[in-house]
Amino acid sequence: MEEHIKSTPKDVFLHLFNIVTFYLSVVGFITLYIQYINALFPDALNYYFFNIASGVRWSTAVLFIAVPAYLLTAWLLSKDLATTPAKRELKLRKWLVYFTLFVSAITVIVDLMIFVYHFLDGELTMRFFLKVLVVLVVAAAVFGYYLWDLKRTIEKSKLPKILAIAVLVVALGSIILGFFIIGTPTDQRNRRFDEQRIQALQMIQGQIINYWQTKAVLPTELSKLADSISGFTAPLDPDNNAPYEYKVTGPLAFELCANFSAGSEPDAKFGRNEFTANSGPYNVYDDNWNHEAGRICFSRTIDPELYKIDNAGVPTKPAPIVR
Repeated sequence: MEEHIKSTPKDVFLHLFNIVTFYLSVVGFITLYIQYINALFPDALNYYFFNIASGVRWSTAVLFIAVPAYLLTAWLLSKDLATTPAKRELKLRKWLVYFTLFVSAITVIVDLMIFVYHFLDGELTMRFFLKVLVVLVVAAAVFGYYLWDLKRTIEKSKLPKILAIAVLVVALGSIILGFFIIGTPTDQRNRRFDEQRIQALQMIQGQIINYWQTKAVLPTELSKLADSISGFTAPLDPDNNAPYEYKVTGPLAFELCANFSAGSEPDAKFGRNEFTANSGPYNVYDDNWNHEAGRICFSRTIDPELYKIDNAGVPTKPAPIVR
């Protein structure tokens, strides 16, 4: 007579925890490689480097935590099944396995449908093909493994151990790969600092022009830009709180200087300036803000024809109409 064993709270915890961390690992892995593809094969119409970097960081965090958690619970379940082989017939386990087979099979079918649709539409690019391939390979691997796991006997097999080592190696290699594609965590931090520096310099430049339009003279120092009504004060360097350098070089000319952590020169990996993040219709990294690492000064000259003022120091441009 076949032994019938009911699920215990421990069984429910281990099986649910195992399958959830498995799904997180799969989603994190697919997302990570999709972001790598976005970085290596940029779309000129839709390229957001900082969004890609953020996606890579999240996917890396998911893999770094979820994969070890999944492998740990898989090991605990394997030990439990070796001790009590009848637990292979637990309804909870079979439901989760069949549900995973269902999801992976549907993913493969939908992925192939999308591939065929775009192929017939003539929009098949290398970046799209690689994304479809990543999803297809991962979904097919998941389906194949769980189908094998469902049919295998209770005889001891070395395949799960080999697969566990392979998963660890692939996950670790995928995380390390990101350091070569988008840079190390230090590189990412430096980029964010430099982004804030450029935004601050643009803000200061705008206030300097407004000051000149109002008073027909350039401020002698940045403290002159302080406005108690609007609350504006010249921002400081985000890393060390040092003031930005400002120097008047002529009646209509001035310089703004800052110390940058990294350069914004075009990166050969991306074929474009990796700081041109296209974060919106108004790109904070215009061509005249390109820089190298170190102390960089930006020379600016006000065009009096573009920013006209009358004799009273009042801008001749009409005030915006508020409706």
